[in-house]
Amino acid sequence: MRKKFVWSLSILLLGALVWYLFLKPNDYQVTFKTKAIPGTINQVIKLWANRLEKSKLLDQKDLQHFSHQIQFNDSIYTYEWNIKPLNDSTSQVKVLVTDVENSLSNKIAIPFSETDFEKRTKNTIKDLMEILREHIKSFKVTITGLDEIPSKYCAYVSLKSVQKEKAFKMMENYPFLNSVLAQNKIQLDGPPFIQIEDWDMQTDSIAFNFCYPIKKPDTLPQITGVKYKQIQGQKAIKAIFNGNYIISDRAWYAMIDYAKKNNLTIQKQPIEVFYSNPNMGGDELTWKAEIYMPLKQ
Repeated sequence: MRKKFVWSLSILLLGALVWYLFLKPNDYQVTFKTKAIPGTINQVIKLWANRLEKSKLLDQKDLQHFSHQIQFNDSIYTYEWNIKPLNDSTSQVKVLVTDVENSLSNKIAIPFSETDFEKRTKNTIKDLMEILREHIKSFKVTITGLDEIPSKYCAYVSLKSVQKEKAFKMMENYPFLNSVLAQNKIQLDGPPFIQIEDWDMQTDSIAFNFCYPIKKPDTLPQITGVKYKQIQGQKAIKAIFNGNYIISDRAWYAMIDYAKKNNLTIQKQPIEVFYSNPNMGGDELTWKAEIYMPLKQ
């Protein structure tokens, strides 16, 4: 009986060892909590990884599951991110890290000593956590509930970019749109806004219109690069964003979460209305944008 027990235990231990050394898909795991929703965490991790010299996105199943490959000197690591929302404001982040070329030697060494791989991974994730903490302090999103997108007639230019470059595209086109409307004596009818027409969440790319609401004249001047359209009133989720407009898309993710929790079907084509002039500087937390996420009609 004892021999049978010892034999069974040996098989279990051998099986566990084989799994750990050859089948376990990662070398090291780090888990931490942060006061942010998955969409914000997703964007911050991507910005952080893009700033590293040799880094690339490998795959993104959705906002909560994606992976990077990052090269440190001669070592290539894969980071597999898994983000789990715990409540309305807090998420758990689990990252599985693998040294592509030295996985087996790491697995053998880690239980017995703190390896250079383990130290680097801990320091890297520690740096990321600090970046996340600072980022969360830099903006505020307040969802006010259901409202209606204001009906406006506008002059606009069509643009394409990735999300993080949205504000720069607006700044590039601001002098042109502002000047041609003034030259043609077109009267403005409110603050500028953008209307997202297409949002690819896999690539973080957007196609959008940068718009100036105008009082429609009897005759519309034909201006190269400028188009006109009527923005129709429509039921929408409304939020107030305070912070740098470069990251105003953080409100989009908050509104998607709000829609899910309240069983609302949305069109992922947000409209952002800007009430502050970034060129005036000042405390970015005082900058204000009203953001609308339209409901499907």
